[in-house]
Amino acid sequence: MNYEVKAKKLSSVLVKPAGPDCNMACTYCFYLEKSELFSDTEVLRMNEEILEETVKQVLFQGERNVSFAWQGGEPTLMGLSFFKKAVEFQQKYGRGHSVGNGLQTNGLLITEEWAEFLAEYRFLVGLSLDGPEHIHNTYRHLRNGKGSWSRVVEKAKLLVNKGVATNALTVVNDYSVDYPEEIYSFHKSLGLNYMQFIPCLELNPHNPSQAAPFSVSPEKYGQFLCKVFDLWLADFDGYVATTSIRFFDSLFHVYVDLPPPECTLLRECGVYVVIEHNGDVYACDFFVDPEWRLGNIMDNRLIDMLNSSKQTRFGRQKAALPQKCQKCRWLRTCRGGCTKDRLHNPSNKELNFFCASYKMFFAHAHTHLEKLAEDWKRKQKPWEFEPTAIPPPKIGRNDPCPCGSGLKYKKCCGRTS
Repeated sequence: MNYEVKAKKLSSVLVKPAGPDCNMACTYCFYLEKSELFSDTEVLRMNEEILEETVKQVLFQGERNVSFAWQGGEPTLMGLSFFKKAVEFQQKYGRGHSVGNGLQTNGLLITEEWAEFLAEYRFLVGLSLDGPEHIHNTYRHLRNGKGSWSRVVEKAKLLVNKGVATNALTVVNDYSVDYPEEIYSFHKSLGLNYMQFIPCLELNPHNPSQAAPFSVSPEKYGQFLCKVFDLWLADFDGYVATTSIRFFDSLFHVYVDLPPPECTLLRECGVYVVIEHNGDVYACDFFVDPEWRLGNIMDNRLIDMLNSSKQTRFGRQKAALPQKCQKCRWLRTCRGGCTKDRLHNPSNKELNFFCASYKMFFAHAHTHLEKLAEDWKRKQKPWEFEPTAIPPPKIGRNDPCPCGSGLKYKKCCGRTS
């Protein structure tokens, strides 16, 4: 297979400042076990020297628009002072850059002070919330085994009330997959109109030839996607979406002939790197293991690791699809899905575990997405060519202003409307 070699641009990094350390013990978490990689240290925390080097390299080597995604484990274990220092370094080294920050959190440690900081510096927060209590508490447990739902919902309300841009990150597992309407409606009732649904697939540790029992089946996940798509479509106000589903938003880019923001829909992946608490750099969030360690930020340059032969080899695995995929009518919109869901497929490592899910979904949604794309293209001026997603949700006068000011829309950008 011939490839045109192009240098990848450094536009985003995923940082795990507390490594796999977490104050919860979710049954399906795949990252807790990564603590075995760092068994020489009991408590995993990024020091200030590594933090500064990370920020400096991203801003000196990156594009004019760069983003930091802070994940874990649980990144808020670092304390608010760590993130204040991160912003301080971004301001110190980021002259002429537009810097974005995303924080993925279970929300337990969020306080008013945290929320005010996140609003002031326009952090996009992904809050891990699987839906109503009976769904969320099935697998999202505190370390003492109790459910976490009431505490997470309390933090969701705090974040929304403080004007923090907050997404609901929902794991679709063997239980939650049966409740698409309930989950969708519940998130909306909390004001979480931006949602991301992540299909759960892990191997059974006792029998790696089978999926773990909490994994979602391909057939049921396909049905889930179709139902959520119908709910999302029914909520359109004319041409404008009133909710945002990340997968659908990314697909929309494909339908209007633009590169999708979600790496699972790209021909190749390996477009970002993961930086662990000790400065070790890895190829992908799902492949933090010795085979895909690219180096250490204190010894190597990020831009070189991103464009290294190992990272290139990692990314090209995604494009190495079997003939069945190459001939599939949905290749353009699927691209084989996430590499992890192919290599971790217990029954057939050539095909994505969710292949049947996506075939079911595309057969259901294709005509609607084509129509939305045609409508969008027809309404664009010649110089307007890049959507951020499906036309954005309508903004109510009392909603948080999307500019990130923390004010209500009517008192900010909506004053002249």
